[in-house]
Amino acid sequence: MAFAVEAIGDFSKMSNNHTIHFESPSHTGVLLCGLNSLRTKSLLVDVTLVAGGQAFEAHRVVLASCSDYFRAMFTTEVRESRQKEITLEGVSAKGMHFLLDYAYTSRLALNLSNIQDVLSAASHVQVNTVVEACSGYLEAQLDLENCVDIVTLAETYSLHELKKRVYRFICSNLMKFSHTTDFQRLSEGQLEYILSCDFPVDCTEADVLHILLQWLEFDTARIPYAVKLLSKIQFQEIPPDILTQMWDYSILQCLTLSAQSHSVYKIIVSQMQVDQSAFLQSKKLLKSLVNSRGMELAIIKVGGFGIAGVTNEVTYFHSSIGRWKRLTTIPHVEQCNFGMAVLNNQLYVVGGCFNQCLQENIHPFGFCYSPSFCKWTTIAPMLTERCRFTLNVVQDKLYAIGGASENVEDIAEPAAAAAETESCSCEKYDPVTDSWTAISPLPSSRTQHAGAAWAHKLFVSGGLEQQDVVSSSLLCYNTLTNEWEVKSPLLTPRADHSMVVYKDKLYVCGGWCEDEATGNRFLVNTIDEYDILKERWVVVSEIPTPRYHAGITIVESKLYIVGGFHSDATFDRTTGVIEVYDLESGEWSTVERYPQDIWEHLCATLYIPRCRDDMDVIPEMPRS
Repeated sequence: MAFAVEAIGDFSKMSNNHTIHFESPSHTGVLLCGLNSLRTKSLLVDVTLVAGGQAFEAHRVVLASCSDYFRAMFTTEVRESRQKEITLEGVSAKGMHFLLDYAYTSRLALNLSNIQDVLSAASHVQVNTVVEACSGYLEAQLDLENCVDIVTLAETYSLHELKKRVYRFICSNLMKFSHTTDFQRLSEGQLEYILSCDFPVDCTEADVLHILLQWLEFDTARIPYAVKLLSKIQFQEIPPDILTQMWDYSILQCLTLSAQSHSVYKIIVSQMQVDQSAFLQSKKLLKSLVNSRGMELAIIKVGGFGIAGVTNEVTYFHSSIGRWKRLTTIPHVEQCNFGMAVLNNQLYVVGGCFNQCLQENIHPFGFCYSPSFCKWTTIAPMLTERCRFTLNVVQDKLYAIGGASENVEDIAEPAAAAAETESCSCEKYDPVTDSWTAISPLPSSRTQHAGAAWAHKLFVSGGLEQQDVVSSSLLCYNTLTNEWEVKSPLLTPRADHSMVVYKDKLYVCGGWCEDEATGNRFLVNTIDEYDILKERWVVVSEIPTPRYHAGITIVESKLYIVGGFHSDATFDRTTGVIEVYDLESGEWSTVERYPQDIWEHLCATLYIPRCRDDMDVIPEMPRS
């Protein structure tokens, strides 16, 4: 019997002809659930996988959709593409069970009892999402007790990122790791990688040598590896007297009696004969580091202003990379005019001010950043909140000098307690006790000055004194006597300038002054040198691009001037220009500019690990 369906009407002729796109959020789940149901009921299955002696039925299209291995197998003319049963050598039944569950459900429960089976199966059949999940799981479980097993898995299955992270972890905990039983499970190749890689370690090079000797002594069968492994030791960082003390170490005596005696003797004894004074001289460059492994001296730019406003961003420049990269961010609301110093390769950022409800707030809080561990910690707050002050290091202490403050004790008239005022107060910070103590105050209050340390003395130059008068004074604080002394004044008054020390000389550069006749601000365009021993000033050079609020630091004999403000009268008054003055040769040069125009930032040098995955500083768009 046939039935005819009479058309109700022609919908295409309706005036209100809208297209509606429908998408079901549950469709993916429904599809996977349906496929898994077909598999469990052995419906429409078209291939059988044999792993670990156990058979698993599946659908070729499902396998090919999530595995590069099966996709290549089933879409080419290889023999397996026509077989109903495929045997997978080297894949366990347990691993295949979990892998098929993932393929049909998108879910995977990883734990220590199944991780190796799952990783082996996923690597064999190239299910990359599962390989990545296994790598992430292993990294999350990483500790000193399992790091050898995890790095062995990473090497076995070519998990390059995981391998790098595990070795970085081992190096950063090398001293603790060397005391675990797993340390002696390291293969010769793994230990050689640790000694050769570019990751920072948490101990001295003498400790590294001692750890290597422990490994060699554990099993005399390792002695043939001695010369190759000892060649990876940075003997130039081990004091010769300490090396001489280590000569009594039994394994060294054993090594010199072995077939490799000449090579070992040459390596060890030649280093023992290094002149102690020569070693100490070379060590001066690395005095702030526990160990130079994996570390490289960088210029850092801390905070300041850019086209987007105030920033807490810290960036750095490694000469080996040749680009400015992001390092970290100061853990505080966006602030400016803080103090910054580097002590024992730790970056300290203290005090400063920030805007809240259109009002400037000054604070006393401080933070310390470790580049080795990429970690910030808080330090005790200053006794006085302050901004526009100097923070310098003198003999392992931080000294905060002057600045603007809202502290009632620093204000002559208590009724003006809410106002900001220049401060005479000074204080020092001891990182060992995490405490600040007051020291002798400045002879007169000031802000926007500069400071630099030499031996046990701290020099303070220029700045704004009361009534915002630009000062030409040079003061010297003796940390041994807790007294201030007036020195020969600057050749030109300066504010918002910088002062650095090179050998026995101070160098002041940048900044501005006011014309006495007109009151207009002008830039001071000279670098002036002060001989500390002779107490004498002299002009050494003119800056090609005069500016103030620039970041200034020294690398070896070269003075770097980064960014800053041109004259206020200049329309385009900000810059990212970097100019370099060689204090030895007296020659100027330029390097590639900072990617952005910056000002009111601070610059210093800091040893930073070479192996970091930081983003580049994004350049500003070209100006029209």
